Amino acid sequence: MIDLNHIDDLARRLSGLVPPGLRESREELQENFRAVLQSGLGKLDLVTREEFDVQRAVLLRTREKLEQLQGVVAELEARLAADGGSPGKPTH
Repeated sequence: MIDLNHIDDLARRLSGLVPPGLRESREELQENFRAVLQSGLGKLDLVTREEFDVQRAVLLRTREKLEQLQGVVAELEARLAADGGSPGKPTH
């Protein structure tokens, strides 16, 4: 979820950039900026920080498992090569 405090801060900054002659409607502009920002950001395909962290953890576990499996495959290939490459030959 998008932090509304950040949106409010950005809306205040944008309204602060308005020329002095238009500052009477500063609060109205600030509300409009906030609404536009929320609408625009709401249309983006974003995930929450929590969802990102969960997916990152899943990816790290998957990477660890892949590295383990690569080690097992390398060991099995080494055994097979040491046995002369014959798949029917017992490895004990």
